[in-house]
Amino acid sequence: MVDLSVNLKGVQFQNPVAMASGNAGYGIEYQAVSGFSNRDIGAVFLKGTTLEPKLGNQPERVMETPCGLMNSVGLQNPGVDAVIRDYLPRLDLTETRFIANISGSSIEEYQAVTRRFNETDLPALEINISCPNVKKGGAAFGNDPEMAARVVEACRAETDKPLIVKLSPNQTDIAEGARRVIDAGADMLSAINTLMGMQIDIHSRQPTLGNNQGGLSGPAIKPVALLKVHQVYQVAKQYDIPIIGLGGIASAEDAIEFFLAGASIVAIGTAIAKDPLLVKKVVKGIEKYMQRHNIAKVSDLTGKLELHTNTVLCG
Repeated sequence: MVDLSVNLKGVQFQNPVAMASGNAGYGIEYQAVSGFSNRDIGAVFLKGTTLEPKLGNQPERVMETPCGLMNSVGLQNPGVDAVIRDYLPRLDLTETRFIANISGSSIEEYQAVTRRFNETDLPALEINISCPNVKKGGAAFGNDPEMAARVVEACRAETDKPLIVKLSPNQTDIAEGARRVIDAGADMLSAINTLMGMQIDIHSRQPTLGNNQGGLSGPAIKPVALLKVHQVYQVAKQYDIPIIGLGGIASAEDAIEFFLAGASIVAIGTAIAKDPLLVKKVVKGIEKYMQRHNIAKVSDLTGKLELHTNTVLCG
C-alpha cells in the first residue's frame, strides 16, 4: 500500500491529481461522462469567476496547434452570485476538494469576488492574476510583481481561507514574482498559467483567434512549465509554501516529473478535453511507480530532482 494523500496548509487531498481551472467547468459538467467520478480526483479547480457575468471574447476562441491548444475564451462566466446560487449547491463537497478560481479586471473586483466566496464552504480559493488590468491599459496583473502583490494583499484581507496564487509564466522573473505574492499573503502557488502566443492563417493573413492572441497550453509547454516550477520551488521551499504544478501534463510520467521539480500536487487541463477519464489513469500510474520504487508517500517525491553538477544555467 502507498499513501497518495496530501495535506496542503490544512486542506486534505485524497490524491495528488486535480482538474485545472477552465477545463472542468463548475464541477458538474463531466458527470454525464460514463465512468467519470469526482471521487477519483484530488481536486477540481472551478472555472474562472468574475464579479459580473461576462460573455467572453469574440470567436474563434479555441484553435488547435501542434502539441497544444490556443485559447482566448475571455473568462466567459455567469458571475459570482450565479455561481454561488446555481452551481455550488449541486456539488457534493465530500467527493473531492472544489476550489474557486477568482478573476477580475481591478483590485476592487478581486476583493469583491473573494469576499463572496469567503462566505461559502469551499476549502480554498485560487487567484488568477493573469487577468488584464483595465486601469493600466490591459496589462496583466501577473506580469507586474508589484501589481500582483497588491491583488494578493487585497484578497488576503477578505478571507481566512487558504489562498492559492496562479503564477503567470509571461513575467520577467517568476521566482521574484513568487516571492512577492508569498510576502503579500499567498499560502500556495500554482505554476504555470498559459504562455501567450499567436497563430496566423496565411490565406486570410489574419490571426486565427478572434482576440488576435491567446494562451498556449498542452504538451508543447511542459518543458517550460517544469523549469518554472523548479525556479519557483527554490523560493517557495524557504517559506514552506506548496506548489501545484501544471502545464502540459498528460500522463503519470509527466506528473512525476513535476513532483521531482518541486510540485506537491499537479493539475491537468488540456489533456482532459481529449480523455475525460485521464485523471484516474494518471493516479493509477503514480501508484504503480511508487510501488515499483518502494516509495511510501507521494509527498516524498516533491523536490527530489538531482541536478547535474558543474553546469552553467543560462536564461
